[in-house]
Amino acid sequence: MAAAITRKKLSSFRIIILAFAGIILLGSILLSLPFSTRSGSPSSFADALFTAVSATCVTGLVVQDTATHWSFFGQSVILLMIQIGGLGVVMASASFALLSGRKISLKERSMMQEAFAAPRMEGIVRMATFILRVTFATELIGALIMMPTLCGEYGFNGIWMSLFVSISAFCNAGFDIMGRLGYLFPSLSAYATNPLICFTISALIVFGGIGFVTWNDISSNKGRFRRYSVQSKVIIMMTAILIILPALFFFFFEYHSLPPTERVLSSVFQSITTRTAGFNVEDMTKMSEPGQALTIILMLIGGSPGSTAGGIKTTTLAVLLANFIAVSFRKEEAHLFGRRLDDDVIKQAGAIFMMYVGLVLLGAVIICLIEGLPYLSCLFECASAIGTVGLSLGITPQLGIASRIILMMLMFLGRVGGLTVIYAATKDMRRSLSRLPHEH
Repeated sequence: MAAAITRKKLSSFRIIILAFAGIILLGSILLSLPFSTRSGSPSSFADALFTAVSATCVTGLVVQDTATHWSFFGQSVILLMIQIGGLGVVMASASFALLSGRKISLKERSMMQEAFAAPRMEGIVRMATFILRVTFATELIGALIMMPTLCGEYGFNGIWMSLFVSISAFCNAGFDIMGRLGYLFPSLSAYATNPLICFTISALIVFGGIGFVTWNDISSNKGRFRRYSVQSKVIIMMTAILIILPALFFFFFEYHSLPPTERVLSSVFQSITTRTAGFNVEDMTKMSEPGQALTIILMLIGGSPGSTAGGIKTTTLAVLLANFIAVSFRKEEAHLFGRRLDDDVIKQAGAIFMMYVGLVLLGAVIICLIEGLPYLSCLFECASAIGTVGLSLGITPQLGIASRIILMMLMFLGRVGGLTVIYAATKDMRRSLSRLPHEH
């Protein structure tokens, strides 16, 4: 009886947070077991916890090389956490219910609506079924495309590598198992000149980061752009802009030593992976400071709502830009695609932006003071953590426990969402009938 009452008092936001925390704790315990490592010696709980947080929050920051440190069992645990974290614990729970034939309750439908950032609850179960089909089909197709290349180099193990990287890419996780002894943390640098691998991974990242609601909208309206919702139009527009413009910057101002073909591949790949995924084909430490600064901005922006990606989201950036344009041209209201933006939407966008920027700046300051590292490097790692990206300048394995805790907190907040944390921590407030005096 007491448990039932407690369950009723828990809001959907708190349930989501507790579910993520539960997955992380279970994953940490499994990764701490001796047979989770190749050496047979148990990993420290600190390393296991950091890896579990990074995998469940689909980030990709690691303190141990995934290929050389973890056994097949350990890698399987990591991959399962990536898949659950990418779909979201709510979607993972709903998928078990759908597969078992159990009826989904109204409470579960409400949580699914919030997790998917869906505009309404109607048709949410059908959307969940669509998401599962698209997710598993896309991951399988991506693995099959990469399989001939990887099997040609790694033999039978190439099948596992193809599946692992495909799921990691679609879930925007950034984990890879390409490392070898003496060649740790390589990511996809060995395939910088391979168009098949680069474009396949890029397509998987974009598909996962564009959002499930958008793909459902595209499928329902059979590709007719005019019939898409405003949210889908904004997401598609912002995604295209945030791929093209950074790619041009990377092409003209970075990678000057690369041949033309590799330069184009690296520029496009870097533009796509920077916002969400965390794979890299070039050494991030060799990038110029302006390039690293642009990367930090892109990591903070992240992907789209209801997707496998983190960050403040493309829609938040679009709302802030629309409001900036409205103020600059002295318009009464901000609008996008012929639709007026509600004041609450603008307030939420501003709150999310301030939260992410403030936490990144504060986290970087604290790590800089603790570790004595350059501030830009600390800022880079913190932006990568809260944006659930996973790109690194190589300082994460060197950090102490306190700094790792800061990164884990940023990763967790970045995955569950800033507003989810705010709403979970505060009580529902009834609208007050009284108002304070107005002031300009």
